[in-house]
Amino acid sequence: MRVLSTMTVSCVTAALVSVTGPVSAQEPSTANGEWPSYGGNLSHDRYSPLDQITPDNFNDLELAWRFNTDNLGPRPENNYQSTPLMVNGILYVTAGSRRAAVALDPTTGELLWMHRVDEGERGSTAPRRLSGRGLTYWNDGVDGVIMYVTPGYQLVALNALTGHPMDGFGADGIVDLKQNIDQDLEPTSEIGLHAAPVVAGNTILIGAAHLPGGAPPSRTNVKGYVRGFDARTGDRKWIFHTIPNGDEFGNDTWGDGSWRYTGNTGVWGQMTIDPELNMAYFPVEAPTGDYYGGHRPGDNLYSGSVVAVDLDTGERAWHYQTVHHDIWDWDLPSAPVLLDVTVDGRAIKAVVLPTKQNYMFVLDRQTGEPIWPIPEVPVKQGDVPGEWYAPTQPIPTKPPPVDETDLSEAHLVDYTPELQRRALEIYGRHTIGWLYDPPTVAEPGMLGTLQLPNSTGGVNWPGGAADPETGLFYIYTKTQIGALGLVNDPERSDMDFIRGRPEGVSFRDASTSIDGFPMIKPPWGRITALNINTGDMVWQIPHGEAPDNIRNHPLLEGQDIGRTGWPGRVGLLITKNLVVAGESGTYTTDTGETGAMLRAYDKTTGNEVGAVYMTAPQTGSPMTYAVDDQQYIVVATSGGGQSGTLLAYKLP
Repeated sequence: MRVLSTMTVSCVTAALVSVTGPVSAQEPSTANGEWPSYGGNLSHDRYSPLDQITPDNFNDLELAWRFNTDNLGPRPENNYQSTPLMVNGILYVTAGSRRAAVALDPTTGELLWMHRVDEGERGSTAPRRLSGRGLTYWNDGVDGVIMYVTPGYQLVALNALTGHPMDGFGADGIVDLKQNIDQDLEPTSEIGLHAAPVVAGNTILIGAAHLPGGAPPSRTNVKGYVRGFDARTGDRKWIFHTIPNGDEFGNDTWGDGSWRYTGNTGVWGQMTIDPELNMAYFPVEAPTGDYYGGHRPGDNLYSGSVVAVDLDTGERAWHYQTVHHDIWDWDLPSAPVLLDVTVDGRAIKAVVLPTKQNYMFVLDRQTGEPIWPIPEVPVKQGDVPGEWYAPTQPIPTKPPPVDETDLSEAHLVDYTPELQRRALEIYGRHTIGWLYDPPTVAEPGMLGTLQLPNSTGGVNWPGGAADPETGLFYIYTKTQIGALGLVNDPERSDMDFIRGRPEGVSFRDASTSIDGFPMIKPPWGRITALNINTGDMVWQIPHGEAPDNIRNHPLLEGQDIGRTGWPGRVGLLITKNLVVAGESGTYTTDTGETGAMLRAYDKTTGNEVGAVYMTAPQTGSPMTYAVDDQQYIVVATSGGGQSGTLLAYKLP
């Protein structure tokens, strides 16, 4: 295999500010006022018990500092998705269009050190570029270690205090993740990762991501295996084949020898760890390709599955497949959330698995058994030539779906007769059905199938959050139509069918919006609270104002449609007394400024209790920490003409 040489840019190191005292051997935790993992804690509940910021004073928050990422790459980044960490008085985050790791003073935003790898062609051709979603912290008992994955799929380990490469880890602090993956890969092979790695004990978990799979050029692709690495040396400890080899459990679910050439089936979302059980939980995506599976007949384990493995060995403890033979791109996009609950008087260590389909699968995380029945429901069989169809799909009886799953005329926008007429026209050019009705071949008069939710959810990578004290689970979803049609196009792919439009049909003619106005009624974005002790919905609210071009759309004829919610990818922060989330789009606020709002809601009712102005929409997930008895909330923002910027808020 050709090895691409790498050059590490010198670390920029400043005198570190002692904010909370010397590094302690105490394991970092949100209980200590820190934010040591992408999801807050290894349970990924995105919960902090900090309570200085309350419903009574949220509106008093002021901007403490801002950190713009423009100079950390050759061009500004306009989709900044990272969530920072804060450990031992230092804030860490990935930033910039080359994905640098940086350390900041958490009280001022001052740059303390920065590190990046110049990967040349390997980085510029990577399938997942830009700053990614974050990094991880490992307590090595000394200075601490920061680990992140580069766009070119290399794992970097740095001294958390200095930013210098970790001695004894890989080669000069770097492990080439395209090696030792049970496949022969080139430095430019199509595999990478934009999620943050996660570490516990002595094991780092690494997943994989690929290019979007709606129209892959081939039925053959790189396989997205999951691996565990030694946190001190970078040596591979284990590998889990998400497409089982010939002698492995689940191989019989890949008909016609398709396990040999099918790729993808990676874990591009976040992973979760239960240190007490010594188990790791990871959500697996769809195989090649997203919407046609005739080249891979069978249920296709472990695609669409949450898999629980021993953290030290990678040995499978259990798995649960949420979608059989995925032909909708219902891949699992976000971290399983660990939550201890009491159901009918029985204490259960649960795991809540969000899905794009808007179903939350609630399982016993020790055994994988459903907490409430999840029957296999017969589903419609399609007529796409060569396709293989699963006869049933698992549908949870509890909790209820948190967003729409079955499109009908009743969902179409009807603010004015003209909007309704145009919506009906689009509706009439498509096949309509439930979310598990199969895709159809696109033809000039019938452009395919309308999806609600569409293939990006529902739920997407920000996933859910939870309050471990109450057993309440919170999640943002978007309500958005997608059109899914299949075409045969040998010039683009060797697959029999890929996603596309019929010849002669323009993008405009195939649009599911009405001159930019959504064809379905709002809310178009919502936050839902579920009680996992009972499986019931507690509340649901629209989240986000519609942008100006929707609120002032000429087809509305001047109507005030109120708060509609807005589709986006929105992560939540849960504190002792608040649910906090930023809006995903910009509009003209009540004060006449163009931007978005960071909103706070009552955890038990969903009532809004406060909002503060942001110069751009939330594109990363918010986090919180305390330094010198001062609580901060930090969120990554970008879009609406603004480049990637961290905004930090505190009380006066």
